[in-house]
Amino acid sequence: MGTVMTAPVEMERPEAEEATVPDTPWVTVVWNDPVNLMSYVTYVFQAYFAYPKPKAEKLMLDVHEKGKAIVSEGTREEMERDVEAMHSYGLWATLQKAGDLV
Repeated sequence: MGTVMTAPVEMERPEAEEATVPDTPWVTVVWNDPVNLMSYVTYVFQAYFAYPKPKAEKLMLDVHEKGKAIVSEGTREEMERDVEAMHSYGLWATLQKAGDLV
């Protein structure tokens, strides 16, 4: 009986520079809603993100006056976690690629 030999498989390797390029940053956007009080939104930003009161209040005012605010930035997985947390607090939130903001 003969032995079966397989040819070596060539795999493409990404260039070293390509392999270390970080993922495109993502952001969590909180949207204005007609339900939550401004004081509650401030509380959520302080409680979840551990933002100091002045920063939490500024973000809350952006949400209230501009209709939205970017409250965090990071990897897609981190932003998915933040969006889920905002939903658990009853806030309207979405995630977007940082470069796709309108």
